[in-house]
Amino acid sequence: MTTSSAPLTRETGVTGFGGITPSPPAAPTGPPPVTGLRVRAFRVDLPRPWGPDVPANHVVLAEVTLADGRAGTGFTWTPQVGATAVHALLTGDVRDALIGLPSHPETVWDALWAHLHEAGGGGIPTLAMAAVDTALWDLRARAAGHTLADELGRRRDSVPVYGSGVNLHYPLEELVDQARRWAAAGYPAVKIKVGHLDPARDVERVAAVRDIVGPDVRLMIDANQRWDLFRARRALRALADLDPHWIEEPLPADDLTGHLRLREECGVPLAVGENIRTVHGFRDWLAAGACDVVQPNLARVGGITPFRRIVELARVHDVPVYPHLLPDISGQLACALPSPAMVEEVEDASFAALGMLREPFPVRIEGSRLRLTGTPGHGMDFDTTGLTVVADDAGPTAGGGR
Repeated sequence: MTTSSAPLTRETGVTGFGGITPSPPAAPTGPPPVTGLRVRAFRVDLPRPWGPDVPANHVVLAEVTLADGRAGTGFTWTPQVGATAVHALLTGDVRDALIGLPSHPETVWDALWAHLHEAGGGGIPTLAMAAVDTALWDLRARAAGHTLADELGRRRDSVPVYGSGVNLHYPLEELVDQARRWAAAGYPAVKIKVGHLDPARDVERVAAVRDIVGPDVRLMIDANQRWDLFRARRALRALADLDPHWIEEPLPADDLTGHLRLREECGVPLAVGENIRTVHGFRDWLAAGACDVVQPNLARVGGITPFRRIVELARVHDVPVYPHLLPDISGQLACALPSPAMVEEVEDASFAALGMLREPFPVRIEGSRLRLTGTPGHGMDFDTTGLTVVADDAGPTAGGGR
């Protein structure tokens, strides 16, 4: 008996089951390419200024349009400076490199990093990339019909909140009133600013907050890079009896060696990361053993894609991740973290509290916990009504958005 090696086609006279000629396999399809980018930058006044020099934050919104007509909105954020520079980079170099790329977040992020990092290993380039990356993750999650937390791998529906204040400039009475509000909310942890020239003044203020919140509430302190190594040693010795849960950025954020020495000497856990801008930077700090907690800021590191990579690095080094600020999206990320985390709620400073979002909000804070609401995608439907426009672009390649 002989057999034919001819393919099963109409030409051989042989058909498939039921007399139907098999169809060739469909060509594989990928995510639709990016076809448009519109960028707008806004000033958002703070009801509780973060100091005489920080009366407002700045938010840059990027509306990314795809070939299938869908559009997603991403954002980046900078409190004081850089919004117009970020806008310029997005409407120039980023737009030119972005149009035509497949709308896969990781693919786009790596392509943009290769294109942009000559302009800086962090800072303006990563701030700009965050706006595109968050838009692409929004599109990806909404296309799947679920929340960002589910797209990332949701592990919990809620996370604890800690009360936080940018309050170094508050008079003592105002600081105490803020601590009373935190205590009334039942927060399991609170954080205040330190860094006065006289350590005795920091001791007085931390002690007053400790008296209000009680011995069982975790009390974190944040120096915002105000000390050198000598002053940090003196201050932490003076504050030790008040049992700080961690000290955040006691030294300049790029002083890895100084933080390593302080961690070995002071006995207070060190938290860093809000001003570390790249995955490689986090790798260096974690490998050196220079920190106990890392706090990546979603906007400053370049978006959700590098945030996830930092999380995996921290997991390998057994260091917890606490997302920095931006609870409207940080809460969603925290619900997908492999290890438990708390979310920072700076009083009256979330996008929702600032009136920047339409309801339904993606998260809500009830008492001492942040809960997901189930809104598809990242769930942030931005409302720019009444905001001050810093820069706007509606050029020929701009797309629509939510």
